[in-house]
Amino acid sequence: MFVPDPVMSIAIDASRDDQGRMQKALRRFQREDPTFRVEVKQDTNETVISGMGELHLEVYCERMRREFKVESLKTGEPKVNYRETITNKIAYEYTHKRQSGGRGQYGKVMGYFEPIPEEEHLDDKEGIEFVNKLIGHDIPPSYVPAIEKGFRNATSKGLLTGSPLINMRCVLEDGASHEVDSSAEAFQAAAQGAFDNFYHDANPVVLEPMMAVEVTFPSEFQAQALQSLNTREGSIQSTKAVSSDTSLVEALVPLRRMFGYSSDLRSVTQGQGEFSMEFREYSEMPQQRAEELIAEVRRRAREA
Repeated sequence: MFVPDPVMSIAIDASRDDQGRMQKALRRFQREDPTFRVEVKQDTNETVISGMGELHLEVYCERMRREFKVESLKTGEPKVNYRETITNKIAYEYTHKRQSGGRGQYGKVMGYFEPIPEEEHLDDKEGIEFVNKLIGHDIPPSYVPAIEKGFRNATSKGLLTGSPLINMRCVLEDGASHEVDSSAEAFQAAAQGAFDNFYHDANPVVLEPMMAVEVTFPSEFQAQALQSLNTREGSIQSTKAVSSDTSLVEALVPLRRMFGYSSDLRSVTQGQGEFSMEFREYSEMPQQRAEELIAEVRRRAREA
């Protein structure tokens, strides 16, 4: 069964007395729902829950408070889970070489990075594809898994926003090794160096989750409902009547623009509008929005 990656995350915390009940609730929710994820950040020790949208996570937070009596539960600001990818094919050649007395480190990798065409997009959780096209033994076969690990580690954190990469192919074609100084660690570092030094040449872009949104409302409020989606960068897919006095609109909307939509919809439909949404795809973020996000990520990194 294919389970989509979460598209939104929030940090949660509770008092010491409530920690046990909170952890019990989180274990229960993960058993019930494969799209609900829990992670404890190693650098900050904060607990982060992830799911398929704002309402999805709000429901679980409310369940913690009501069913499990986690009355001290606090939540942070919701965060959209972005992705990155490349748009150009680019050749790489990188040598990792270090000598500091005694045995050194040496590993050279050559090949190319390329975007995976849309018709070949991956469903696996790794997000990237590694292809070994080595001929001969300039790189001993025993080091190839280390090179793949290096690429997978590197692409778990893109250089634009720190988001994981998807739909990128890393192809290994050639390289070189040293009888004494080569090691798995050296070739893993070579793969990381190749990514770090050639990533920007592949014209990377930021991808954002797009949500398929369905809105139902009394037909008299159709203009207001359409306007509520248009102001959130929504792309209207269809509009139809579902009864003599009720209409339905289907739209694609960036998840980052869906925060607080339930309140806005109630406001413009006198409390009678309803909506549902589900993840549709990752799509390239508009350039200006992406630049703003990248600047914000860099600002937070400087302040950390």
